[in-house]
Amino acid sequence: MVLVGYFSAKQKDFAALMASAADALAARGARVVSQIVQRRGVSHGGVKKMSLPFSSRTLLSYGKVREVAAVCEQADAGAVIFVASLTGRQRSVLTAMLGRPAVSLSDVIAAED
Repeated sequence: MVLVGYFSAKQKDFAALMASAADALAARGARVVSQIVQRRGVSHGGVKKMSLPFSSRTLLSYGKVREVAAVCEQADAGAVIFVASLTGRQRSVLTAMLGRPAVSLSDVIAAED
């Protein structure tokens, strides 16, 4: 599976959060084949909106969704796990766009417990 993180520029420890999420998935028997991070508020103009998603439909920017889709295709990933919580609409839209299930890490952990 592909692990995707969405973090604001204020989140300085995002690498540790991604590593922790990958470890949690590995402990449940999942194999993370790639990790992708989208950061908000790093570039000029993004600071004002850094706590908001790039898109209410996908959480990520359109370019980042395309990047995730390409990585999934290349790695033949079975699913995409988002560190951030996804709404039902975001799960549906991302699943359709990526061609494989898109779920939140919290949903995976809750399903296993």
